[in-house]
Amino acid sequence: MANTISLDRSNQHVKSALLDIFALVFVYFVPTLSHLAQLPLYLLEPMRIMLILAIAHTTRKNAYLLALTLPLFSFVISMHPSLVKSILITAELLLNVWLFYFLLKKTNNHFVAMISSIVASKAVYYLAKFIMIQAVVLETGLISTPLTIQAITTFIFSGYIFLIFRRREVLADEK
Repeated sequence: MANTISLDRSNQHVKSALLDIFALVFVYFVPTLSHLAQLPLYLLEPMRIMLILAIAHTTRKNAYLLALTLPLFSFVISMHPSLVKSILITAELLLNVWLFYFLLKKTNNHFVAMISSIVASKAVYYLAKFIMIQAVVLETGLISTPLTIQAITTFIFSGYIFLIFRRREVLADEK
């Protein structure tokens, strides 16, 4: 029994490490891939994609780690987004993770928890960004990714989380 628990933890650490490496490489290459494909892949929120994958397939701690590091990693390697915007994105992603788990406890519904946490964290992000623009700390438009794209990706991400966790529940019931 102890060996099984140890092996499960070891597998979880390997999964987390592999996802983290993939996330860093993915975020690193998004500008290059966007240029090569002539598609603005950043509109699909690559950092949030990695966060959703972490929530679905690794641990809560790992989701927090990626939320904290991906925007700063992107800034350090490419100077994009700006430091202020990187800090805003970091705060948004951290809030997204926290709200997801908080709302999941309250609702016991993965879809509702994810969609609500994304919408709420985006609202806080846009409020903070608006304040930064008004204070002339940021010189940019308020909304850079069209709201329709944000709505579509939010539904897709929430649906993915629902399907992954629903599948786990079904498999657990079969045992």
